[in-house]
Amino acid sequence: MARIMRREGDVSKRSLWQKIKDVALLDVGVIVRGGVNAGNLERLEELLLEADFGVPVTLRLVAEVEGRASKGLAKSESDFHDALRDGVEKALRAGRSDPSLVFATVAPTVVLVVGVNGAGKTTFIGKLATRLTREGKKVMVAAGDTYRAGAIDQLRVWATRAGAQFVGSVPGADPASVAFSAIDAAIARGIDVVIIDTAGRLHTQDGLMTELRKVGTVIAKRIPGAPHETLLVLDGTIGQNAIAQARAFSAAVSLTGLVVTKLDGTARGGIVVAVHEALDVPVKFVGVGEQADDLVSFDPASFAAELLGAE
Repeated sequence: MARIMRREGDVSKRSLWQKIKDVALLDVGVIVRGGVNAGNLERLEELLLEADFGVPVTLRLVAEVEGRASKGLAKSESDFHDALRDGVEKALRAGRSDPSLVFATVAPTVVLVVGVNGAGKTTFIGKLATRLTREGKKVMVAAGDTYRAGAIDQLRVWATRAGAQFVGSVPGADPASVAFSAIDAAIARGIDVVIIDTAGRLHTQDGLMTELRKVGTVIAKRIPGAPHETLLVLDGTIGQNAIAQARAFSAAVSLTGLVVTKLDGTARGGIVVAVHEALDVPVKFVGVGEQADDLVSFDPASFAAELLGAE
């Protein structure tokens, strides 16, 4: 997880913790002697909201800091830092939080990938296929986004790079039919994991959600209990809009995990916590770049430490 802050020159940017020290905590020595005052707490709250933690998580984090200070447990910068870090980690471990991928007891495992255009679905699928093939699994990628120009060809290129098999169709083909054909082919060829892409038009379009439900229904009819994973890919730079997207997709399909992409820094990284809080769905991966290796398995402790930065 430490790679997140080292992408694209992040060393020159102030971490969230540095901002908190500069703007909210000011002189920790004064706070230790006189206690945390309302003004300090208000500034801390503003910074956490700016970092996209959302209101519920922000209020709990501020309460954690205030509670420790009132009990005399916050006597140094390190104590304040630990209070926030522990609060973030606790939020990420609440509810459904297991980041492990679920694999079927009998192959193939079916992974359905959903999300809006531009979130990074195609890139994530390529990275995941690369990871799984390196682990020795036979992987197939299915181009179920038949509506976006170039989507099929882009996914074919990623599949080739990853050493995965590829199933596609012509532009405009029925996505559910592509999914069904891919599963048939995966069974016939002894594939371990089939990763199915889906269309990603704007989440406000009812047609997209109806199509996703259809794809999910067809997959379940072909293999009872599938898809074994339904992963929602979210662009980490869009802030609180990610929550609206996540809720819309969650209403259409049963999500099992979140993938947050484009986390090349931690200034807005609170959105990871906020979306997990809103949906009670585990974060499974974060994407920190465009290369095949730039996919990080999610770990709440490492992420919390990285998000707050150095003391």
